[in-house]
Amino acid sequence: MKKRFLPLLLVLLAACSTLPPEAPVVPAPGTEPVPDIASRPLQVPDLSVLRETQVRPLSGRFQSVTWAALPGWADDDLASVWKGLVNNCKGLMRPVSGSLALPARAAPRAWHGVCLQVQQAGVPETAQPDTQWVREFIQTHLQPWRLLDGSGQLARNTVTGYYEPMIRASRARGGEYQWPLYAAPDDLLTIDLGAVYPELAGKRVRGKLEGKRVVPYDTRAQIVSGARQPPVIVWAQDPVEAFFLQIQGSGRAVLPNGETIRLAYADHNGRPYASIGRWLADKGEMPLAQTSMQNIKAWAQRNPARIQEMLNANPAMVFFREEAIPDVELGPKGAYGIPLIGGRAVAIDPAFVPLGSLVYLSTTLPASQQPLRRLMFAQDTGAAIKGAARTDFYWGTGEAAGNQAGRMKQTGEMWVLWPKQAGAPSAR
Repeated sequence: MKKRFLPLLLVLLAACSTLPPEAPVVPAPGTEPVPDIASRPLQVPDLSVLRETQVRPLSGRFQSVTWAALPGWADDDLASVWKGLVNNCKGLMRPVSGSLALPARAAPRAWHGVCLQVQQAGVPETAQPDTQWVREFIQTHLQPWRLLDGSGQLARNTVTGYYEPMIRASRARGGEYQWPLYAAPDDLLTIDLGAVYPELAGKRVRGKLEGKRVVPYDTRAQIVSGARQPPVIVWAQDPVEAFFLQIQGSGRAVLPNGETIRLAYADHNGRPYASIGRWLADKGEMPLAQTSMQNIKAWAQRNPARIQEMLNANPAMVFFREEAIPDVELGPKGAYGIPLIGGRAVAIDPAFVPLGSLVYLSTTLPASQQPLRRLMFAQDTGAAIKGAARTDFYWGTGEAAGNQAGRMKQTGEMWVLWPKQAGAPSAR
């Protein structure tokens, strides 16, 4: 009976697929829903609370090396690393569910001793401890492992960038504020196929009910023109900036009264992404190579009556939830449920590097040969971030970060930094 309905579900999966490589920072299927643990003090439970769960095999291999093998390690100033380490331990010390629908996580039991040392150090996460002290703490408790691919060869791969956009918006529609950014609609269904078919673990589809049938959820065009629209969180000033905020998956909105709020990723309609830049090129409006945000904004200003037509070329729609910003240094939460720190967080493929790992990245600055070598926290995933050492570098918030992210397509190598007494990196 089970196999009879599998083809039908695969058809629905195709119709309600998650966003593909052009929108890499939208969370990959199986992102873990977690409470706001970053605002709480670090609490390391007794080791007995962290139950052992089944080992999740990793697709790569690891080679133990010395700290001297990490190029530029002594030159990393380690700014914000202590704050990142404290917050990362908050995520590490959560019990693991063992669900195969979630990305592979660093084994909490392996990190228990290190996080206990972080807690007992008594250094507040808001402090900026001496760089040399932080370096010695890390070298004392962690061991670097060179990341290799599945065949045992050195893993080198593409390093791209992403960021958190900042737009101007209003809670009320009026004047120049005409472009809605929606909360998740109450009729949106998320179906975990792995709960019914183990061979589809990690696969989820979005849809809605029509009578007794589950059908694909509405496209962007259907949502914006429908009589019953989702709740609007804010109305954006600029349609193209609002669109690019959706592509990044989250962002900040500055309101007319000066208040700044975060629009955090909540869900999406399950429709496949389509590039509006390619739509403009196919229509003969501009060459594909020139479809930057600036050029698209200029086209929109010249063609105000066609803006919605252009936006509707992309059937995908991202929905948000509003969050306060208690710490301006902290960005949106990644797939690990921990707020990202600009220049210290990366998205990785959890098939090779478990979420919650510390990694050392060696690459170059955007469109440059100047080295970029830095300790990072593997706290995010992406639909296009696949393969050994494939990395998406989180640059932070605002226009400058966006400029760096947009130009970044470098090659990089990676080392995983793992507790000394825990053996090679492992996942649960």
